[in-house]
Amino acid sequence: MLREEELRKIIGQLQDPFLHKSLDELSAIEEVKIKEEKAHVSLKIGISKLNTAEQLQLQQNIVALVKEAGAESVGLRFHELPQSTISAYQDPANEKSDSLLSPNSKTTFLAIASGKGGVGKSTVSVNLAVSLARLGKKVGLIDADIYGFSVPDMMGITKRPVVRGEKIFPVERFGVKVISMGFFVEDNAPVIWRGPMLGKMLNNFFNEVEWGDLDYLLLDLPPGTGDVALDVHSMLPACKEIIVSTPHPTAAFVAARAGAMALQTDHEVVGVVENMAYFESAKTGEKEYVFGRGGGEKLAEELRVPLLGKIPLQQPDWNDDDFAPSVYAEDHPIGKIYQEIGKQVLGIIPVKQ
Repeated sequence: MLREEELRKIIGQLQDPFLHKSLDELSAIEEVKIKEEKAHVSLKIGISKLNTAEQLQLQQNIVALVKEAGAESVGLRFHELPQSTISAYQDPANEKSDSLLSPNSKTTFLAIASGKGGVGKSTVSVNLAVSLARLGKKVGLIDADIYGFSVPDMMGITKRPVVRGEKIFPVERFGVKVISMGFFVEDNAPVIWRGPMLGKMLNNFFNEVEWGDLDYLLLDLPPGTGDVALDVHSMLPACKEIIVSTPHPTAAFVAARAGAMALQTDHEVVGVVENMAYFESAKTGEKEYVFGRGGGEKLAEELRVPLLGKIPLQQPDWNDDDFAPSVYAEDHPIGKIYQEIGKQVLGIIPVKQ
């Protein structure tokens, strides 16, 4: 016969993988429910960090011990321990000062999202990252669009990250440190993964990459509200977001879903960027609104955030010596627009002190 006291004693001996204190000492076992007729045990347990490989290992250990005690099935839910508990038991010597996900991190996370593909979200991500770097900030960029990675090609990156020991060192271009799934896939091979594998790759990007000190880490999210976007929302509770759309009313309507998802998960949407806003004729200077008008304003109004800028249709200039097919030069007309967007971002979310 299963007894709650016995189960608490067995599980309580296990340690939190980051605080290195027993679950009993941390008062982490919040709930133990036993259904005798089905030999089923339900548990609710607090840990210091969610969505990590260490959590998965702890889960396996708990399930194994509870089944050894006589349970046929185990239901297990994790939640984050109170910050007061984490702070009380955290060993500063063991807490990496450069850990992006540590509570003491000075890095601001800024996700670039869209409701659908094809609106130029990655182009905005790349150029906003470069603009923030030009404004003197320490910037990183994660190409989190794991199925549709494109950042390395857009920035003209031909190098691969360097691995030293257990750390991956990102590639730096235009003053931006970059990591992408594209660095780890050969010959443009397709990525055929399920959700949990994608989440593990994202976790690796945060924890196994030597980012150094960063003011801002931008994430080029995949379009829509799928697994990767959900993982980002759960991993980064304090993440800010910029929503990218085109002027077309339907694109703005779909983009509102991404904004609604951010708000539902307590992410703060800080602004909207309208891409492909118009085409300006080089001969006449006349603006042609190829995809319609008003979508960006409508989306910003619906989300109650500022419209940070309107990006027209025009290719960047490049040459063979400095090839980067999607990065606008600082003195390019569109480069200047991105620079203004970057200044607005700094005003809305200043560097953490």
